[in-house]
Amino acid sequence: MARNNNRPNPRVTQTWNDLDAYCKFCVSHGYRFNEQDMYNMRTYPFQQFNKYRNGKNAKDQWAFDAKRFRLNIGS
Repeated sequence: MARNNNRPNPRVTQTWNDLDAYCKFCVSHGYRFNEQDMYNMRTYPFQQFNKYRNGKNAKDQWAFDAKRFRLNIGS
């Protein structure tokens, strides 16, 4: 009989965890989420995600858009 080898691959598990974290970052910081941008340093949202993940200040698009459109939240 064959052995049952149903251990999850740690690389695949890490990729899925990174994708979930990237999705949450995009939603919370106001960036467009696209799965194809994951691990692509040429895209601006992933550059900002890397900054955020490394503990540096990432640009918050929600705040930038609020200033740009002069939205008064709460009035």
